[in-house]
Amino acid sequence: MTDPIAPAPEMAPDTPAAPEARIAELEARLANAEAEAARLAEDFLRAKAETDNTRRRAAEDVARAHKFGIETFATSLLAVRDSLEAALAVEGATVDSLRQGVEITQRQLASAFEKAALVPIDPMGGKFDPHRHQALSQVDSGEEPGTVVAVVQKGYLLHDRVIRPALVMVSRGEPAPAGEAPPNA
Repeated sequence: MTDPIAPAPEMAPDTPAAPEARIAELEARLANAEAEAARLAEDFLRAKAETDNTRRRAAEDVARAHKFGIETFATSLLAVRDSLEAALAVEGATVDSLRQGVEITQRQLASAFEKAALVPIDPMGGKFDPHRHQALSQVDSGEEPGTVVAVVQKGYLLHDRVIRPALVMVSRGEPAPAGEAPPNA
């Protein structure tokens, strides 16, 4: 194959067939260039189609991951539901047997949470953290100000992201002695 860009070799001007040979050579080079252009256009279309297919498959994979990403967690919760339904189906259950069943179910639920990296936030006695806790009120206590003195509801983290903050009551410090006005009043 000749290089379509390379200059044609000079023909001797005194040769009578020189113009016809030159035209034939140029036509051959033109045909080669057109064939190369067609091949490159075909390669481009194939590459573009492949890129579009890859992009579409990636979008479908992301959609499937969003749709079925909770499948493992949902599967582990089925055992919890089965235990609850079994407990409700027992005729004449005693308080002790119901308590044992609830404890087993709670362990199953804790195991499902652990497998899904769903961790409880229980800040009792720790410092108030507005990123992980929601203060419901401040109360007088002997604890240092800003200490969590009561947890009304546990919070939960999913892979270190707060999905529900813990609802807490926070110490404002020592109560003011009787007869004294509280500071900032």
